[in-house]
This record gives sequence, C-alpha cells and structure tokens, in this order.
Amino acid sequence: MADTADGAWVALFSGGKDSSWALYRALERGLPVERLVTVHPEEDSYMYHVPATDLAELAAESVGVPLVDVRPGDMGAADAAESGAQGDAELEPLEAAVAELDDELPGGVAGVTAGAVESEYQTSRIEGMCERLGAELFAPLWQRDPEALAEAMLDAGFEITVVRVAAYGLDESWLGRTIDRDALADLRSLNEEYGVHVLGEGGEFETLVTDGPHMDRPIELDYEREWNGSRGTLRVTDARLG
Repeated sequence: MADTADGAWVALFSGGKDSSWALYRALERGLPVERLVTVHPEEDSYMYHVPATDLAELAAESVGVPLVDVRPGDMGAADAAESGAQGDAELEPLEAAVAELDDELPGGVAGVTAGAVESEYQTSRIEGMCERLGAELFAPLWQRDPEALAEAMLDAGFEITVVRVAAYGLDESWLGRTIDRDALADLRSLNEEYGVHVLGEGGEFETLVTDGPHMDRPIELDYEREWNGSRGTLRVTDARLG
C-alpha cells in the first residue's frame, strides 16, 4: 500500500480532452505524476476511450511523463455476457498494470487521476480499484457542469481535435474540427436540438488534445476522414511533435 504523502501518482491517460484535463489539473496542484497509463482496447469499450490511443505516446513525450501501455487483447469482451461483466473484465489488466507500478515506484502509487465526467459505470470501477490498491482518486471533472468544463479547457489553452463522431447531428465536417468557441456554440445548439452532450459523454464524439499548457510541443497531424453514413473516424496517416 502506498504512502499517500510520499508516493507517486499515476494518470489514466488516453490523450483525449477529459483525461488530459485531469492530468493538467493534477500537475497544476503539484501532484507528483510519475507515470501515464494508456489502455489500448481493440474494439468498442465500455470503459475506455478507443480511437487514436496510439498517439498518447506522442502526447506523453510532449508532457514529459513516461507512458505505460496496456494492450490486453479483447479484455474479455467476447466472454462477457453483459456490459457489467465486460467492464469488470476490462478493468483487470489496468488494475494489474497499476499494481505493478505500486511495486516499482518509490513509495508506491499514492493516487490515480481519471477523466470521468458522468459515467457511474466507469467511475465506480476505478474507485474500487483505488480502494483495493490503497490509492487516492483525483477526478476533477466528476459531476461538473459540462459547459463550464469545456469553457475552462479553452480558457486554459487546450487545443482539442475531434477524432471520432457517433451521434445524430454530428456529421463528417466534425472530423478533424478543433473545438474552439464557435464549435462549442454549435455543440450547445446540437445539445438543444438533438441532445448531443457538450463533452461527447458516452462516446458521442472523441477527441485528441494536440496542444496545451502542460505540453512542451504541439502534436501535428496528417489524416484522412473515414465516414460510413452515420458515424466516422479520423484515420491519422502521420503524427509528429512540432
């Protein structure tokens, strides 16, 4: 069990806006984040951000914190009879990776950062993991107002690129779009008209933070858009630090 006064912190990190905001707020508070942990699900996931997670390595290089990759195959999804069982199966490799860091890092793992906003499904499992490991949980987005969070990200200087959309009202033009003030205004309108969540909660859209105050260099992308008529993904053909 970690000493919460002296141990290290671990950030659950996909490169998307929510986990990046949790990491940024942790660093802003002076928490000693010594590892980022990225889970790379192979298929649709109940627990994790899916698209563009391979770019988390570039983001980690820009942030200056070592990254631990977790590549657990299908994470038991094929054997899970329902979503709760799949979520439990998906958590196992993450918990094993954090437990290994607890053994490796001086003072153990004192705490974990997470970017959950409204998902009780996700948060309850991460809370349980932290309790079993004797670690604190820092979840600065949890149950905060989505519009206020989006405004705070923009105020802080986050550059946020949309990498996947899967909600009625979001068309192909959103792929590769930067979430700026104009995009946020459009998301508010789409929320009123179609119920689109302003932060894309539940996988309505996914993002990559390509620059921010916690990053030394921006991520530059070359990409193509893949669209199937109702949803789409940004296929990144090249990525590099500027």
